[in-house]
Amino acid sequence: MSSPLILATLVLALVQASGYVPERVYDTQRQAFVDFEVMVADMATADVAFVGEQHDDPNTHRLEAAILEGLHRRKVTPVLSLEMFERDVQGALDAYLAGRVAEDETLKTARPWPRYATDYRPMVELAKAQGWPVVAANVPRRLASAVAKGGAVAIDQLGEADRALIARELQCPLDGYFDRFTVSMGSHPAPDHKPEEQRAMAERYYWSQCVKDETMAESIAAAVERRLKPGPVVHYDGAFHSDFGLGTVERTRRRLPGRRVVVISMLPVESLDALSPAGEDLKRADYLVYTVK
Repeated sequence: MSSPLILATLVLALVQASGYVPERVYDTQRQAFVDFEVMVADMATADVAFVGEQHDDPNTHRLEAAILEGLHRRKVTPVLSLEMFERDVQGALDAYLAGRVAEDETLKTARPWPRYATDYRPMVELAKAQGWPVVAANVPRRLASAVAKGGAVAIDQLGEADRALIARELQCPLDGYFDRFTVSMGSHPAPDHKPEEQRAMAERYYWSQCVKDETMAESIAAAVERRLKPGPVVHYDGAFHSDFGLGTVERTRRRLPGRRVVVISMLPVESLDALSPAGEDLKRADYLVYTVK
């Protein structure tokens, strides 16, 4: 057995060793519960699959790794795309995947999220073992922060190198997605702000959100065009970026007309015993994956 195959086998064993994770999968098109493997088989035929997560749920992350392991069993070659890494660290990530740089050195420069070791490392390690590309899809946080503070005009003030880290094409209308965003922001009010100040702040933060969506969408579309083998680009993000086919999903579809896109939303719940998806949830995603908190 060759060394790469041994490594791949060990990584798969680590993924499987996490044990069974209670879950139920609901297909919103059929309006019926289906098997997790049915969903993964459908994802295998897509050009892009979005997995929208709740960042702080451990069972969600175990199921996210199980999705990649399921795609591997189906002998497709997925591309792993992550909101959790930013465009300016793509070179460092590529060097690690190619075995040229040690993991600890990579993580010093790649700015991993705080729970990287438990939440995302299993997926990156599986991709590394299999030779799958990993896309650092997101805009650098410092640039997103600059836009949140200064609004759209902050983008025009960036130098050439920084502007290249943001999507070339930006379409950020104040549409239904903006409405959802402002409702979400309403859970974090600034009581010392007048209504017009609240609105201006919401628009600045929305531009920051839109820049992230557009940049991730551009990264995903480029990854689809670069594929050398059959398999989906599987993008993991916070569910707000992909729920209801808005945000990053809408902007990806704009760049990839005619390509097949599947959207999954991970939904931690207290119990799996009395689920009855209805109403707005039926529009949230193609598949709703419920798991116990």
